[in-house]
Amino acid sequence: MQKLNDRWMRIIGVPLLSLAGQWAMYGYTNAPFPNDWRIPFFFVLGSVVVWETNRWGIILSRRRYPELAQTRERVLYQLVWFVVFSSVIRISQTLIYQLIGLWQSAQIFEFKPYFFNTLVSVVGTVQIAAVFEGFYLYQRWRVSYSETQELKKVNLQSQLDSLKTQINPHFLFNNLNSLSSLITSDAERAERFLDELSAVYRYLLRQNTQDLCPLSEEMQFIKAYFHLLKTRFGEGISLEIDVEPRYTKFLIPPLTLQLLFENAIKHNIISANRPLRIRLYTDEDMLYVANNLQKKKITVASNQIGLQNIIMKYKLLDYSNVEVYFDEKTFLVGIPLIPPKVDAFTS
Repeated sequence: MQKLNDRWMRIIGVPLLSLAGQWAMYGYTNAPFPNDWRIPFFFVLGSVVVWETNRWGIILSRRRYPELAQTRERVLYQLVWFVVFSSVIRISQTLIYQLIGLWQSAQIFEFKPYFFNTLVSVVGTVQIAAVFEGFYLYQRWRVSYSETQELKKVNLQSQLDSLKTQINPHFLFNNLNSLSSLITSDAERAERFLDELSAVYRYLLRQNTQDLCPLSEEMQFIKAYFHLLKTRFGEGISLEIDVEPRYTKFLIPPLTLQLLFENAIKHNIISANRPLRIRLYTDEDMLYVANNLQKKKITVASNQIGLQNIIMKYKLLDYSNVEVYFDEKTFLVGIPLIPPKVDAFTS
């Protein structure tokens, strides 16, 4: 439980407020102000007793209802405590004033002094307690927020790390098969293919430790990656790139384009007679990957890598939603381009 930090309130605040209350009470009731040192002494003493009693109400309420979700119960507990104990103390104090002659009144239970003394005490205590409750709520919120953010960060990092490891093993096998065919038929093309394959895997290894990367790096990677696809499929695949230069420093999750390209290849017919045409372009802080839709007749089993992987990454990064559109002829995915200053996850 958070400690009630009211040291200066107890030393200075309560005496000053009690003297102010004394002045207000005599002014309100139009009673003569006696020239007696006992008047301020007993006012201060009574205020100290009231605060020391009520502060225990605050402490006990925090022990019993410490959580943010229990704020209503905690506040009601304090209010009942303040009204009951402040009333008992102030009524008793006012009665003592009359009995020892500090309060001049014809009637022993005149309403005004009892009512006003009690009212000032209750209202004053509630106002002061509200300030302390405000600080308490803020501190509890800050602790809760820090804990939530830490748990969220751990959870996000765990899920992102899991997503990073999900690289389709068929990619490696298919490219090794392509390389094997080129070695026996075209050594020069095989050498370039091997260079591009090395570049692709260098990028994969480097980006495996990052959550976001510049679009310029991703574009260099996808060009090398597409060279592998072009070598493999020949005239069965084409790529058109129309990316505005001003977006090259914007950020996206690494391997996003590779996953979209892989998704298009996996689910569409690719042949020289029916080529798969992929278009990569930017528009209004979005990067779009579109391809003509020509679904394979035999459904390809999915290992949940492609589109769902990208949607999950953006969801975990707490950024804009991924746009997905398709009709009978086109399949399009739009991914948000994140300005560099928003890069809160880059390692």
